[in-house]
Amino acid sequence: MDRADTTVKAEDFLAVVTATMHRVAESQREAVGRAADLIAEAVRADGVVHAFGTGHSEALAMEIAGRAGGLVPTNRIALRDLVLRGGAPADVLGPLLERDPSVAHRLYELAPVSPRDVFVLASNSGVNGAMVEFASLVREKGHGLVAITSAQHSGQMASRHPSGRKLADFADVVLDNGAPYGDATLPLPGGGAVGAVSSITAALLAQQITVEVVARLLAAGERPPVYLSANIAGGDEHNNALEARYAGRIRRGS
Repeated sequence: MDRADTTVKAEDFLAVVTATMHRVAESQREAVGRAADLIAEAVRADGVVHAFGTGHSEALAMEIAGRAGGLVPTNRIALRDLVLRGGAPADVLGPLLERDPSVAHRLYELAPVSPRDVFVLASNSGVNGAMVEFASLVREKGHGLVAITSAQHSGQMASRHPSGRKLADFADVVLDNGAPYGDATLPLPGGGAVGAVSSITAALLAQQITVEVVARLLAAGERPPVYLSANIAGGDEHNNALEARYAGRIRRGS
């Protein structure tokens, strides 16, 4: 094979990402609407949106919670909450922690959750123990649950949870991020691939949901509680006033 045939280029990745984003936007249109319905109902009932992702899926939680242009009544849950808020030793954190189902209950206990709150959980594989157990617990407690995952990747994996179930099995609404098995998109000679897409498409879905939630609040004649950038004039004052409405129920800075 000639060298030109084995070269991967940024332009190739852009083409794949663009095509994948269009496919996800079109195929998930209805599911985005249903997720927005669920979240808008919770926000209108003075609920908070809790977002949780492990590994690179934590980026999804950051898109949902505390972002300029995003909803103020949002809270990010992370594995490091076990240390920062729960007093666990720092060495508990590691790449295999997301496979431990037992941490889910402690994370839920540490979160400022009320019965009217809703959850958005992200996991590309949808099979790791902590995430599956957390989804099971959220469902058991009666909260609405939106899951963002890769249908292809999850479908080719065995669950790592004792129940044999996966994240999508517990969700009220499941959104497919369109990522392929293994996440990376451009094959390499000799095996493997480069150019992961799940964080990009998950961010797209998160922002689409946010926009649709705001559209529903506006249609109901309500002023959406939306962040301004903290780096523009008046941003801090605007944001602090809105955050005060949810004191003790949303967390920032961890």
